[in-house]
Amino acid sequence: MALDTDAFLLVDAQVDFFPGGALPVPDGDAILPVVNTLLAACHVQEIPVIASRDWHPPDHASFITQGGPWPPHCIRGTGGADLHPDLDLPPVLTLVHKATARDRDAYSGFEGTGLDRNLRQRGVQKILVAGLALDYCVEATCRDAVRQGFEVSLVLPATRAVNVEPGDEERAVEELRAAGVTLLHEVPR
Repeated sequence: MALDTDAFLLVDAQVDFFPGGALPVPDGDAILPVVNTLLAACHVQEIPVIASRDWHPPDHASFITQGGPWPPHCIRGTGGADLHPDLDLPPVLTLVHKATARDRDAYSGFEGTGLDRNLRQRGVQKILVAGLALDYCVEATCRDAVRQGFEVSLVLPATRAVNVEPGDEERAVEELRAAGVTLLHEVPR
C-alpha cells in the first residue's frame, strides 16, 4: 500500500473511548484492524505518526460532575487515557495532549497544542486522519487542519461516531465534505 500523505494523525484512540471504557464509542473497536493496517504502511513508508489524546485533569469542565455533558474520561495518568493496547504503534510516535486546562474543553488536536507548528516544521502538507469520535474530536481536528491550510483525507472505515443525537454521523460527514476534507470510503491501497 502506498499512502499519499505526509503524516498520519490518529485522533484519541484511547481506552476510555472503546467498548468497556468510560465514554465508549459504539463499535469503536472495529477501527483497530484498519488503523493497524495504516500504521504498518506508515512504518514501511517512513510516514510520521502523530496521536492526539484527551489529557484531562480530574475536575475537567466537560465532566458531568463539573456541570459538563460527559462522564469523567481520559483523566491524565490513568489507564483510560492510554492509547488502546491493541494498536501496533510505531517506535517513534509524536503525542499531542489536548483539553489539558481544567476550565475549557478542546475537541481539536490543533486547539492549544502547537500541532500546526509541529507539522509545518516537518514540511507536512497532506494529513491522513483516523480515530474517535467522528462527530466530535475527529470532525473538529479535520476542520481545524483544513483551516490551517493542510490537505486532509479522512479514512471513514477507521473512525466511528458517538451519535449522541440521531443523524450526528451523517451531519459530520456532510460538514467535513463541505469543509474540503477528502472522505475515503476504503483503506488507501
